[in-house]
Formats: sequence, structure tokens, C-alpha cells
Amino acid sequence: MILYEYPFNERIRTYLRLEHLFRRLGELVPSDSALQHHFALLTMFDIMDVAGRADLKSEALRDLDKQKAVFNGYRGNPAIQESLLDAFVEQLDRAFQSLNNAAGKAGQALTDNEWLMSIRSRAGIPAGTCEFDLPAYHAWQHHAPAERRADLQRWATSLSPLAEAVYLLLKLLRDADMPYRVIATGGQFQQTLPQSRSFQLLRLRIDPSLNVVPEISGNRLMVSVRLMRQDEQGHLQPSTDDAPFELTLCA
Repeated sequence: MILYEYPFNERIRTYLRLEHLFRRLGELVPSDSALQHHFALLTMFDIMDVAGRADLKSEALRDLDKQKAVFNGYRGNPAIQESLLDAFVEQLDRAFQSLNNAAGKAGQALTDNEWLMSIRSRAGIPAGTCEFDLPAYHAWQHHAPAERRADLQRWATSLSPLAEAVYLLLKLLRDADMPYRVIATGGQFQQTLPQSRSFQLLRLRIDPSLNVVPEISGNRLMVSVRLMRQDEQGHLQPSTDDAPFELTLCA
């Protein structure tokens, strides 16, 4: 099954973009390849750009605090195992404290490294990191893999508190609701959303053998899914076939 996710607000959209970048960084850093380490460094710069919103840190802290209050509200419930509840509240508190203690925006410490910022300024230019433009960076790429990895891990340390917060908040959101099966009749599906709940994320799983791509749109009132099929020229055309898929609306 292929999973597609659609955020209903800008905050969740930013969390998903950051998660995507953090996962990429986690796959690139362990490599021995100088090229992979080059893209790991570019990914760090992307994270700094996405996390550059002045209110992002405060929003993440507010979300962590809100979740902690929700879980603390379960105390005394006989259906809840207190030891597991304590462990989870402790995890939320640890993520809150770690992010709260981080100075400035994500990657703020990296902006004080003139060498890294010289690479960042050239990275947006096509082929701007060639050896004749950045000879010191070219030399770094010829260091031993273990040495490059150690540098990347050290630089990524300032991004870790935000990564932990984003992973935890998205996990809680995804686990909040259960999936159910629906049918896109004639390639179309629409559902009115109840006003009693504030949905933040749509998750859609579909069988790749159906050879369709979902185009998703939504707001606080309604979600709509249109299934598309790619023709030989690569253009997406509406599918008119009935197709089942799995839908989760996360509040």
C-alpha cells in the first residue's frame, strides 16, 4: 500500500516537511560516500530554511504542553496503566525541556560557523560548490568517511531537539484515529467533516496495483479525493473506475 498524507493547516504542513528532511538526513549521514555527505549537508541547510519561521518553536512547545495536559487528564482512569502513562508523559516533558533549552531557531549554532555559511551561500547556485569555488569544502570531502560523519553528527546536534519534538507530535496525531475503508465511485470521493472535531491530517493508503494517483484537497468542512491515471506522455488524466482505499482523518 502507498501512503499519502495531506495536512489541513500550515503548522502540520511544516511538521511534515521537517520530518521528511530529518528522515533523509538520518539515511545520508551513516553513509561512507562523500556525495551522500554533501547532500546530508544540503539537507541540514534545508531544515534551517524550513525551521526559520519565528513562531515555529513556540508552536511546537505549545503543542507538546497541550499533549502533556491531555495525557495527565487520564490519571486515575482504571483503564489506563499508570506506569505507561508516566513513561509517556516523561517523554513529552523531556522533548519539551530539550526544545525549550535550545537557543534560538533550529540550527542557530550553525550560523556562527563561517565556513558552513560560505557553503550554504553557494549551495543555491547551480554547481556553486565546485572545487574552484570552495577549495576548503572540496578538501573536506576527501577526509576519511568517519571524520566527515563525526562532523555531520556534531553539526546536526543543534537540530535534534526539534527533530524529537516533530517525530513525537506527528506520532501522536497519526495514532489518534483509526483507518476505515471507502470507495471512490467513478474515481471521485467526497466526505463532509463533522464540526465537532478539528481535523489536522488526512492519511490515505491505496493499492499500487490500481495504478492511480490521488489528488487530495480539503478544509475544515469537507475533504475531496480525485483519482488520476498517468498517460503515456506523463500527463495525469481523471480515472473513472471505482477504487477502494483506506482513509484516516486525524484530529
